[in-house]
Amino acid sequence: MIAIVDYGVGNLFSLKSSFAAIGADVKVTSDAEDLKKADSIILPGVGAFEDAAKKLFESGLVDVIKEQVALGKPMMGICLGMQLLFEKSFEYGEHKGLGLIKGNVRPISDVIPDGLKIPHIGWNALIFKKENPLFKYISNGEHVYFVHSFYAADCEDSVIASAEYGAELTAAVASGNVFGCQFHPEKSGETGLAILKAFAEMKGEFKC
Repeated sequence: MIAIVDYGVGNLFSLKSSFAAIGADVKVTSDAEDLKKADSIILPGVGAFEDAAKKLFESGLVDVIKEQVALGKPMMGICLGMQLLFEKSFEYGEHKGLGLIKGNVRPISDVIPDGLKIPHIGWNALIFKKENPLFKYISNGEHVYFVHSFYAADCEDSVIASAEYGAELTAAVASGNVFGCQFHPEKSGETGLAILKAFAEMKGEFKC
């Protein structure tokens, strides 16, 4: 069973429907026991980092999430959920993340040319940086759907894919059994479903 963490932020219905479409057993939950029983964990997220981080830490689920990750359970953050995996965000202030991946979240306005619209919304090609099991069913250059104004930075060792939007922005990361997609797989058609399928197959103890 794949547990989608319900902490009051995220496209829960779309994610659940996407996993159902590939035949995966999935449960939206805010119960720590469900996270312990799950084969893998999804951390969704939309909106502002500060608000989402506050809700996540207040949910009482952070310790069990970190515990399950330490045990080797696969976990993937999506969009803002990916950003929460990092140490810190500089989105309208300075805010603490989960610290599961080294790096920070910074404004894309710092690196893209003037004139490009923010937020970055639309379809962009994935540029593979490293081989990763998350991409086992897709090819370099396939397009996925983004909606974001901030990006993961200072995390070169964990970047497995980027996307071009006036500059190369982090599109996906992996560090051991922790994965993250800045784009929305659940809104990315067959390519997104293929990524979710690859993640769904990562069951049992992950060999870091």
